Amino acid sequence: MPVLAEWQNFYVIVGSSAGALIGLQFVVLALVSDRRQGRVPAQAGAAFSTPTVMHFCAALLLSGLMAAPWGRLASASLTWGALGFCGLVYAAIVGRRMRKSPYQPVLEDWLFHFWLPLGAYAALLAGALGARARPHAALGAVACAALTLLFAGIHNSWDAVTYHIYTEK
Repeated sequence: MPVLAEWQNFYVIVGSSAGALIGLQFVVLALVSDRRQGRVPAQAGAAFSTPTVMHFCAALLLSGLMAAPWGRLASASLTWGALGFCGLVYAAIVGRRMRKSPYQPVLEDWLFHFWLPLGAYAALLAGALGARARPHAALGAVACAALTLLFAGIHNSWDAVTYHIYTEK
């Protein structure tokens, strides 16, 4: 499909980046796991670390879906709409976990761990709903969502690493 073919390089770059960052996230968590004893409750991991990996995985999945040889844009839009809906549900779960976490999130935490991913998943769903009427705008929304998930994940990974480095053992 010509309209999706124009985006192939974009999704190769985003998908490769997301895949590499998932691997790095596992390495970092393994390296700092011995520092966690008695300081960071597991609830904080469910609210902050796991969602970061999930957002990277969503960017990777979205990139793979967008690079698939779809016959029609409508078929592709169903898949990214489903991902957007599931992401909205997951973002709501993350928001609840953040509120219940013993760590009190600040504005930056809410922005990068909740609001930006929520907006990205909403853009996916909106793009899917508007794909028939405005296909180029819908594809732009999907691309924006993929980049937002990638950049929010990068910020969140960096934030977690610096937290573990600068807090005492």
